[in-house]
Amino acid sequence: MDKPKVLVMGILPDWDLQPMATDFDLCLLYEAADEAAFLAEHAPEIRAIVTKGEIGASAALMDRLPRLEIVACYGVGVDAIDRPYCAARGLPVTNTPDVLTEDVADLALGLLLAAARRIPAADAWVRDGSWVAQGSMPLTSRVWGKRLGIVGLGRIGRAVAQRAEGFGMAIAYSGRTPQDDVPYGFHATPASLAANVDILVCCAMGGPTTQGLIDRAALEALPAGAIFVNVSRGSVVDEPALLEALRSRRIAAAGLDVFWNEPAIDPEFATFPHVVLAPHAASGTEETRRAMGLLMRDNLAAHFAGRPLPTEIRP
Repeated sequence: MDKPKVLVMGILPDWDLQPMATDFDLCLLYEAADEAAFLAEHAPEIRAIVTKGEIGASAALMDRLPRLEIVACYGVGVDAIDRPYCAARGLPVTNTPDVLTEDVADLALGLLLAAARRIPAADAWVRDGSWVAQGSMPLTSRVWGKRLGIVGLGRIGRAVAQRAEGFGMAIAYSGRTPQDDVPYGFHATPASLAANVDILVCCAMGGPTTQGLIDRAALEALPAGAIFVNVSRGSVVDEPALLEALRSRRIAAAGLDVFWNEPAIDPEFATFPHVVLAPHAASGTEETRRAMGLLMRDNLAAHFAGRPLPTEIRP
């Protein structure tokens, strides 16, 4: 019996590809010299798509795959997958939630500390001889005891809040509705939240419903000297307004893991000494990536065995 053909959209580690190759006929789109010709050859037999959050799956692509049965995402974000198209066609979509929550929250706190305490600049101060030539580096900003606002109190937002409690921070959040099982203050909008915090961390889900959620009004509501961290999606923030706030130093420091146009981000970000940049790597530990791959493979295996999908996203 022929193995099901699976279209793999982006690079995956060998620890995922090797076991997948045992059960599936893998069509590695990212290795194709001519994508159009590659799809023309393989599209009629493709039964599953394996993709990543930043790559997604368009309606135009899926429309070329008459035998497509499932879209499995290696990652939690599915905003680049055309889910209305999938729903209309009855295609299940799966992702890899929970297994990356703690690592993303870790990096959110890491970016916050790196930005507030200027850790990259401190490292450079030692390495380039400034400590000898100039003495102590300029003072930085503390983190403990500050007022923290979290935009999006989902799995990751809650994990960030849990860590922030250890820093003695006063925590508040914004979201669609108040959550009864948390002791934190609720604000109906990011702008209302921003006006009442020293640090704003974005953990909201991506997608059309949150595009531009942290808008100019929210960024302008931040008190002077605020710190901003984003481990969500670049689309959640009005990026021109963010650049303006960084340029004017309304935002005194920032830690950014995500951007509007990845990986070719706006080059102005690299000119700000008070901004710490990361390459959308919040879940980028070996432990988490192995767990993500296993969950993605479990979803594929369950589908082709006719079992319930472990992490199907409901429309």
